[in-house]
Amino acid sequence: MVKGVSHRVIVVKSPDKYFEEAIFVIREDVLKSRGASSEAVLKEARKAANSYVAGRNKPLKSRRLISRFPAPFFIAAGAAATGLAWIALRLCGV
Repeated sequence: MVKGVSHRVIVVKSPDKYFEEAIFVIREDVLKSRGASSEAVLKEARKAANSYVAGRNKPLKSRRLISRFPAPFFIAAGAAATGLAWIALRLCGV
């Protein structure tokens, strides 16, 4: 259900192969109190879209750290942890 709310939007076309366009909803106070020009608002929208795409392409530090270890390392670590837990339980008499 759509209510009677009107927003001004900017649609930025993307040359990217994954995204067709980005839609930005402009805050009302920007247009009223700050008196921003159309070109300035469009420039900011393009800058925001470019910075978002550039920021998403960087790998996370935690992913890089984990990806340095091969899968057999995690299998061996899990087996060792299970073995230590079993030994600890046997020594405690449980």
